[in-house]
Amino acid sequence: MRRVSLATRLALLFAACTAVVSLLAGVLFNRASEAHFIELDQQLLDGKLVALRSVLQGADTRPLFAQREDPLREELRHQPDLALRISAMDGQRWFDSAPNITLPSNAGLYSLQSTGTDYRVYNAPLVAGKPDSPQLSLILDTTHHQHFLERMQRLIWLTVGLSALATALLGAWAARSGLRPLRRMSEVAAGVSAHSLTQRLPQEQMPTELAELAQAFNAMLGRLDDAFQRLSAFSADIAHELRTPLSNLLTHTQVILTQPRPLEDYREALHSNLEELQWMAQLVNDMLYLAKADHGLLIPKREPLALADEADVLLEFFAPLAEDAQVNMSREGSAVILGDRSMLRRALSNLLDNALRFTPQGGKVSVNIVEETQGVKLSVENTGEGIPQTLLPRLFDRFYRADPARHEGSSEHAGLGLAITRSIVRAHGGTIRCESGVGWTRFVIELPQEN
Repeated sequence: MRRVSLATRLALLFAACTAVVSLLAGVLFNRASEAHFIELDQQLLDGKLVALRSVLQGADTRPLFAQREDPLREELRHQPDLALRISAMDGQRWFDSAPNITLPSNAGLYSLQSTGTDYRVYNAPLVAGKPDSPQLSLILDTTHHQHFLERMQRLIWLTVGLSALATALLGAWAARSGLRPLRRMSEVAAGVSAHSLTQRLPQEQMPTELAELAQAFNAMLGRLDDAFQRLSAFSADIAHELRTPLSNLLTHTQVILTQPRPLEDYREALHSNLEELQWMAQLVNDMLYLAKADHGLLIPKREPLALADEADVLLEFFAPLAEDAQVNMSREGSAVILGDRSMLRRALSNLLDNALRFTPQGGKVSVNIVEETQGVKLSVENTGEGIPQTLLPRLFDRFYRADPARHEGSSEHAGLGLAITRSIVRAHGGTIRCESGVGWTRFVIELPQEN
């Protein structure tokens, strides 16, 4: 039996790899599309739920509902893809615009298929927070979503087949062209140094067999270049922040030493210098804290914590500042998690301090704690001028200040509070994000609940 040539083996191997990669990418994209459609449907149903609750406001009994039935039908007439079912707590149906659809007793948002049609069903009480409130079942026709996903799946299989065929042909041609690209890769690799990390392999000129390797090599150079850039920026940021307090210390000390002065003047100068030195020490400690977090050395303790108690302690601590600023502070909800008390207090303290500084007089700062199935959601919200959406992704960068009026070297805030908060939340296995709109800003922390 004739042996299969190396070129044929490589061609078949890369064809199989390309088919697998294309299939995986297609499956991931398909799953992402499904999740995206679910998210869009959730947002759409949330909006429709608000509109329906507005129409049915106060109609929590059958006689009152009868008075609102005509406006309800008028509202549903403008939304042909939406059906509604209203049921009392005893199971009696008050309203049903889709009587042929059988709904399971699931809570929240779920998918359903009935008589060949796909639906997204959202169950919610008519009056939020009222146990005996009638239940609304919003039924949204999502057949067009399923048609799109089916067409995309067919496209995925077609893409997999064409990619495998094209890669097999190109792989066979590239294997016969010799080892010249390998020598080119060796030359480039030999010329890489700390001062030439911007050099990249020409992927366009590489054969199919080496394109993936060249891409990985370029990605590695990109990561190294990014690490060097971040290290340089980190050093520049530290120098930038320390320059002003050091200059103040030198200038102040030189002025004091130009001539003999009373003892009280020297005492006052030392107190002033002490404030600058304390701020510099805090800055260094914060940077060391972040460095530990970057290297995975920030390991929190695991002890039961009542988040409501921790929040109340901090609210009591900030109460004098809030009273001076004429800001109302409150807390709602409670939950118990396993975490590090000092670290979580520091994270929440940073958020409360940040909220107080940007809340105008007469404003409000609220802490909300919600216990969910997957964990605990803690949010700190304040009134005031919102943050532009373009700035939200950068809020957690080190030394970043969204307020342009703040100057470098501030003795109060160096722009590290949110970066430290994010490191603490990540060390606990959670996530943090910022949401903002006109007149409000909210920082949301989601922490897992470990048993």
